[in-house]
Amino acid sequence: MSLTEKLDKIRSPKLQNQRETAIVLSAVEDTLKDQKYDNTPTAYFAALLALLSQSISPSNGVINKELATSVVYLLDIVTSYVPAALLRSKFSQILSCLAPALNTQDVEAPLVRSSIGCLESLLIVQDNTAWDAPPSKSSPRTAITGLLLVSVDHKPKVRKRSQDAIANVLKKLPPSPSLDHPAADVCAETALGILRESVIIRKMEKKRGRDAKQENYQPGIMHALQVVKTVASASGGWPSRKIEAICTVLMEVAKSSNEHLIMAVFDIFEMIFKGMADEFSSSKLPRLLEAVSELRPSQNDSQLLPPWIAILSRGYDVLAQVAPEDTFQKIPDLFDMVAGFLVSSSHEIRVSASECLISFLANCIPYSAILEPTGFHGKTLERLAHSATDLLSIKYQAAWLEIFSVEAALFDALRWTSDPLAKDIVKVAGDLRGNNSFMDKKGVDVVLGKAIKAMGPKAVLEILPLNLAKPKPDQPGRAWLLPILREHVINTNLAHFRTEFVPLSELMFQKVLDSDNTEKTLEVKIFETLVQQIWALLPGYCDLPVDLISAFDQGFAELVSNLLYRQTDLRPDLCKALQALVESHQKFLAVEASEKDLHLRGRMTKIDAQKNIDYMASFAGNLLAVLFNVYSQTLPQYRGYILQCINAYLSITSEKELLETFDRVKTMFESALAEPTSQPRPEKQLSNTVMPPTTHTLMDLIITLSVYLPLPTYPALFTLTSHILPQTQEPQLQKKAYKLLPRLATSSNAASALHDHNSNLQTLLLSSTSTVSVPARRDRLAALSIVVEYLPPNDMYFIPSVLSEVVIAVKEVNEKARAAAFDLLVLMGNRMKAGGTIQQSKIPHMNPDDPVVEASLEEFLTMVSAGLVGSTPHMVSASITAVTRILYEFRAELSKSVIEETVSTMDLFLTSNNREIVRSCLGFTKVAIISLPEELMRPRLVDLIPRLMTWSREHKAHFRSKVKHILERAIRRFGYEAVEKHCPEDDRKFVNSIRKSKERKKRKKDAVTADGEDEVGQPKRKGRFESEYDEAIYGSESSDSESEDGGERRKGGDNRTRQRDKGGNTYIVEDADEPLDLLDRKALGNISTSKPIPFTRVPGKQKARTNEDGKLILGGNDDDDDDAMLIDNDVHVNGNKKPKNSSAKEPEPGEGTLEGGINAYIDAIRGRDAVQRGRGGRLKFSNKRDRGDKMDVDNNNNHDDDGDGD
Repeated sequence: MSLTEKLDKIRSPKLQNQRETAIVLSAVEDTLKDQKYDNTPTAYFAALLALLSQSISPSNGVINKELATSVVYLLDIVTSYVPAALLRSKFSQILSCLAPALNTQDVEAPLVRSSIGCLESLLIVQDNTAWDAPPSKSSPRTAITGLLLVSVDHKPKVRKRSQDAIANVLKKLPPSPSLDHPAADVCAETALGILRESVIIRKMEKKRGRDAKQENYQPGIMHALQVVKTVASASGGWPSRKIEAICTVLMEVAKSSNEHLIMAVFDIFEMIFKGMADEFSSSKLPRLLEAVSELRPSQNDSQLLPPWIAILSRGYDVLAQVAPEDTFQKIPDLFDMVAGFLVSSSHEIRVSASECLISFLANCIPYSAILEPTGFHGKTLERLAHSATDLLSIKYQAAWLEIFSVEAALFDALRWTSDPLAKDIVKVAGDLRGNNSFMDKKGVDVVLGKAIKAMGPKAVLEILPLNLAKPKPDQPGRAWLLPILREHVINTNLAHFRTEFVPLSELMFQKVLDSDNTEKTLEVKIFETLVQQIWALLPGYCDLPVDLISAFDQGFAELVSNLLYRQTDLRPDLCKALQALVESHQKFLAVEASEKDLHLRGRMTKIDAQKNIDYMASFAGNLLAVLFNVYSQTLPQYRGYILQCINAYLSITSEKELLETFDRVKTMFESALAEPTSQPRPEKQLSNTVMPPTTHTLMDLIITLSVYLPLPTYPALFTLTSHILPQTQEPQLQKKAYKLLPRLATSSNAASALHDHNSNLQTLLLSSTSTVSVPARRDRLAALSIVVEYLPPNDMYFIPSVLSEVVIAVKEVNEKARAAAFDLLVLMGNRMKAGGTIQQSKIPHMNPDDPVVEASLEEFLTMVSAGLVGSTPHMVSASITAVTRILYEFRAELSKSVIEETVSTMDLFLTSNNREIVRSCLGFTKVAIISLPEELMRPRLVDLIPRLMTWSREHKAHFRSKVKHILERAIRRFGYEAVEKHCPEDDRKFVNSIRKSKERKKRKKDAVTADGEDEVGQPKRKGRFESEYDEAIYGSESSDSESEDGGERRKGGDNRTRQRDKGGNTYIVEDADEPLDLLDRKALGNISTSKPIPFTRVPGKQKARTNEDGKLILGGNDDDDDDAMLIDNDVHVNGNKKPKNSSAKEPEPGEGTLEGGINAYIDAIRGRDAVQRGRGGRLKFSNKRDRGDKMDVDNNNNHDDDGDGD
């Protein structure tokens, strides 16, 4: 941006605080004009320098704060355009004026920031002579030291501006042969001093006894670290003479428990290493690493050792990028040194050491050591492998969990050179895995998997044989290796599978055949599982094999074909293997990488990969025939993997074979289509077990073939489709035929073919309109979308020809069909917007002499609106929904008059008596209120609101809630007063309830905020709608579950709602006799959102047992008095003979006696609480509480439940 552009912005200020600057600028320009000077940067600079001396004095400080702020701000802008010689000559004068602004504590931040900017421009233009001058009050070294001190200011914007200025100064070196800026040393020394001072202050505060919270809050050190980071990034690392000092202080800071400080230290080392990654600064890197190595902490220092190891790891990673061979030479010694930390008792140290070793192996072994190894490379790799093998000794047993990760990284680094370097590791890992008492088998499996991937399965099985064919007592079987092989075999020799696993599979399968067929024993099931696991290895062997041409011959192809026919359980793995043979080479060819990277990836070149694909293409014809036959013999739910395999081989089949295959399948399909249906269509419940008709299978194959067919076959495809679409007796076959066009659109020849045959497709789809079955509607809409997408501009008549069908489809029951209809409407609108001609004479049911109309968006909306005069409510409702979607999508392109006319028309439909029409019209109203311009909708509220309120009294079909949602949106956009003003007097209570509900939610939210409940950390709710249109139609700030009573709730409801919203309290209603079984499915019935009433057992009504003196009898058994259980009133009851005139109560119903049982039965039939039948034979129950029961509870509340007195 030029100076003029920057000053133009100041001349027209938008903020109040910029007006003072604009006044000063105007005064300066008027002065220059009066003195007849041009408005050059030099003239501005001279005028502002004169004002600067008036506003800031070196002795008196800031004289005029407002003027000083504006002058320095303008000076900051101008100085970057002033000649360097002039700035150097005025350096002392400007620095003396700016010093008070930088050194005074009470100066405001805007003035400080502008002063920093001026100082930055002055320091950038200084030459070596000025930088080499001895320090003084007006020297550049003193100025940059002051900037460094300001860079730890407590004001964040001041710190940021100062650090940016330092970075800019250090990055712009004056002409000099030196790699470092002349000020780099003084900047490093000053930044280091600031950091040391901050560390000392922290230690002193720590001695005074700071709490943990203050310990984690250390802004001074954080700001000092940021300054160090700025200097390190700007000066290309760190000055060589200051490396030891900075490392010492940074390691001291790394002892902190504050993770932010530790991460800042890591960032600084990362910045220093990054600055040394280029060839100019790389000479300082060895010295830095040497200094870091000399700061090695104690062996068991769990606080300082992990960050030191991480810094060392990162440093050698950078060194490997600069000097890979020299770094590789040091790796064995470094590996042994860091491996010594694995014996530590600290878990953090062991993890850091293992990560460092992994970094060494991943980053410090050059590609040349693998691709073009020399004798030196071989010895170094051998030392590494030997050291890694020693890690599996008993000495490091406590760290085996971390060591397994290191061993896995070793195999990733050594790749195929692991054989024979790492054979001992495989042997030890295999022995550990075979030990039943060994616990960490998962870690060993990872190591063995990496070994298989690097060395190849052949080398691993030579060390750890499976021992399955002829097991011996002294040689354990290793069937557990098969799953590991399945997951990790890749880019190996396919011949090994033929020589090792095919004979083993035949042997296992023969044992299955030799067993009795009556019942499968456990041994037979094991053999069957082994056969499946063996053939599950084949996809891995077929993934980029290195010997494809020699290993995959005619005999192996026949073996795979026979297994596809005979062994249905092996078909998924066999198809995946055949598919991998093609797709793995295709992916390899698609990779953009160098020859070395490709060789590391697949041990082959792109030329080799192309030869392998051409070789497999020679088998494509026969394999496709086999796959087609297998596909026809497989149930539909298991055909997916077969189709994927067919697609892979169709992609490499020659055009000649494709045509021959298509002709055979087409002939078979036509003959099958001509045959009458011999068997009825299977029932829905049997469709998973019954094979589909032959025509369905052949049609699937034709659809799969269509993408790869050449253009001359397209007319035959369309002719074939034309025979199927009119057939209504086969809806599934018709559905498959409609899928052909979307499938063709994915081919490379789609554009030209669909353009050339578009007229034929139009005729085909128009002729089959009346024969569309319900299952095929969604696929027909997809086919229509393809035709519309490639529609020529002079054939736009096709859109109105099928428009009514698309409009009706927006009311389909199937959700995907509705979505397809909406998408097609938008696509039609875009095509009409692009222009073209509509020959109305070609539209069905139109007059031949109708004129030609130009296609436009307004014309399209008019066509859709024609359905508003439909003869059925369903058609009118669908048209309203379609208009709603079009208006929402193209509201920015439609003219204001068209939108107003559409809205006026829809307002009339709100007065309709048909609920289906009104439901769609409510959706339109909501979209209009949300999306249309406010100046257009606000005047319409006077008619819209009363018509809406008419349906607020209708509870059916959620009309009341829909109106409420619309009013909520209207209130949010136009305000409550605008809505209430146009609302009828009788309905204002409903609008008022919406306002109260909104205010209640706001109060609740404010209360939650006041209570300190922060909702920021809560997961954000996912959107319920897939598109903005759906959200506009169905979304609302209130849910349908809210009560329809206009906000009036039962007393106390608000409190319960508030408690439920705040805490979500849930209670378990538990029986006192039996605890709740949470594993029982019925337990959900005992979960309540309301607090249950505490359970109080009603004491029994039977009398306690007493003796003749009236004393209670404790213990004993009631069975002793069985003879006394008589119905007579004078018999013994509870051990006492009841006197005739006794006041003791008679036995109550159900109290445990025979009399009680009879009374309970009579009371249940004829009592006051008995069930009675009312009008219509309905059962009626009495829920009146008996006062006598309550009195009994009060009188007997001291008795125990069991009546034993306890």
